[in-house]
Amino acid sequence: MTHALQATNIQKTFSGAEPFQALRGISLTLAKGEFVSITGKSGCGKSTLLYILSTLDTAYQGTLHLCGEQVTGQSQDQLASFRSRHLGFVFQFHYLLPDFTCLENVMIPALRLGAKPIAEIEHDAMEKLRLLGVGEQATKLASKISGGQQQRVAIARALINDPAILMGDEPTGNLDSRNTGIVFDLFQGIVRDFGKTVLTVTHDPDFARRSDRVIEVVDGCVN
Repeated sequence: MTHALQATNIQKTFSGAEPFQALRGISLTLAKGEFVSITGKSGCGKSTLLYILSTLDTAYQGTLHLCGEQVTGQSQDQLASFRSRHLGFVFQFHYLLPDFTCLENVMIPALRLGAKPIAEIEHDAMEKLRLLGVGEQATKLASKISGGQQQRVAIARALINDPAILMGDEPTGNLDSRNTGIVFDLFQGIVRDFGKTVLTVTHDPDFARRSDRVIEVVDGCVN
């Protein structure tokens, strides 16, 4: 079976007067349809690892395969195209455009990809908002809804291009316990109902514990 993600001997060194090795030969795999949390203390290298696994950082040693394709060595244009087609991102802050409606925010990645007519994109975006329980917020400005609703709109945006892998960098870091639970249930549903792979970095031990598997990073190594 093809893995959703396969990383082999990933190493990352930050240069400077005193070079610092942030990642020390990490190897890991994620199965299709798996929900995995990466945990570890601040400064352990978990966010650095996520940025490499998401192809946003290419200055590393080792080999990375995503969705059966080797992405290590690809050009920035190739990686940008790959991300648009295969990866979705949810961050600690929602990064919605405040003067656009929720529906417009969700549509943006699909409009950039340009693979579907605008009417179909709008329909898909509305369906994603309904799926995530914020369909009634579609015509409201993103700045006029609650923080929990904003994060759900951000998840809808991450799903609009039907990515194989959804990656989250502290996706519940700004949320209270109730909304954290809602987001976790949404991620779990995305895995269960649509077969997506979810990979998140989190400081929240309860969130991590409820996922399928926890990968702990300690001093740049997988524990």
